[in-house]
Amino acid sequence: MFEKERKRGQVTIFIIIGIIIVAASILIYQFYPGLKTTLGIEESSPQSYIQSCVEDKLRETVDSVSINGGSITPELYSRYLGTNIEYLCYTTEYYIPCIIQQPMLVQHIELEIRNEIDETVNECFDLLEESYVGKGYSVELKNGIKKVQLFPERIVSTFNNTFTITKGEDIQKYDSFVVTLNNNNLYELALIANSIIDWESTLGDADPEIYMLYYPNLKVERILRDSGDKIYILTDRDNGNKFQFAVRSQVWPGGFVNPESIS
Repeated sequence: MFEKERKRGQVTIFIIIGIIIVAASILIYQFYPGLKTTLGIEESSPQSYIQSCVEDKLRETVDSVSINGGSITPELYSRYLGTNIEYLCYTTEYYIPCIIQQPMLVQHIELEIRNEIDETVNECFDLLEESYVGKGYSVELKNGIKKVQLFPERIVSTFNNTFTITKGEDIQKYDSFVVTLNNNNLYELALIANSIIDWESTLGDADPEIYMLYYPNLKVERILRDSGDKIYILTDRDNGNKFQFAVRSQVWPGGFVNPESIS
């Protein structure tokens, strides 16, 4: 009888230990990132900090530029489904093709993004400086040139700020910071938009079917409006990236697009 009670007690102890291990594992899983920071086990590098701090604003800005036709706040636009969509090719005259409004579209988009994220970038570097000062570092921050570049499948923001931190004899210096938005092909969509407005400015129209034939992963929608406007919506079928813009070209009196130009 004593032996049975002893074994039963051992089993109970093992069960309790098992419960404690499981509970501890759950707590560690939930709070480990915070524990690492608190205990000083792992600290984000300045580069990682800036990437994390700027990335959301960069993505938000890219989305805004993409649905607005290339500008954060379009000045010449067509209102469609509650959005001001910039005219990339426009004319006020009847019967004639439009005039291209943004001949350097990719460069224009890059500048729009850079200007829109500028304040957030400055705030992130200020927070980075405060963070290291709070950890006992001496910090020197010199602001440099900021630029945004569109590349195939990615958008790269480069901030040539010099960030130097010193603690005792440990000196670390960072001369450049890069924030990358991957899996975004705004570059390719902007080039296709350029091609479409070239056709609109010469012939007064462009054929969506031709573009979808050459680019199988591309969806091209052309919405014709009674006002004479056309809204082009370019969508990457693989990742859902979208770019839309407005055109007013070869319009007939009454606001209707020449029906013979849209086979």
